[in-house]
Amino acid sequence: MSSSVRLIRNDQLTQQVEYAYAAVADAPVRSVWVAGACPLDLDGTTVAVGDYAGQAHQVMRNLVTALEGAGASLTDVVKTTVYVASSRQSDLGTVWKVYREYMGGHDVPSTLLGVTVLGYQDQLVEVEAVAVLPSAGS
Repeated sequence: MSSSVRLIRNDQLTQQVEYAYAAVADAPVRSVWVAGACPLDLDGTTVAVGDYAGQAHQVMRNLVTALEGAGASLTDVVKTTVYVASSRQSDLGTVWKVYREYMGGHDVPSTLLGVTVLGYQDQLVEVEAVAVLPSAGS
């Protein structure tokens, strides 16, 4: 499957990061905005309570499913934001490691941040994404 996304690296900035600094999607494209994927099972129950990695795996599986519902995949993603309910960098690192497993070589621009609380009971992780696809007419 061909992607409309071109990741931009810049040798004027450090190469010691696990993401591209920018992403470009040339028109015409169809944009997909994915609501924050949460660590919920099909019944709406928060999974892996207290487990950052376990919740990150569920979040990424749910993100893949949400993208597929829009006809997209992780390689169509141009930007993500990863939210972790923690003030500890080690918890953010745990979530980031799982996130990177799913994203593989598609190291899109992403923001990783610790937040005070997320919306669901016992929720520790959320990932939102923007994707682009070739427009239906192209």
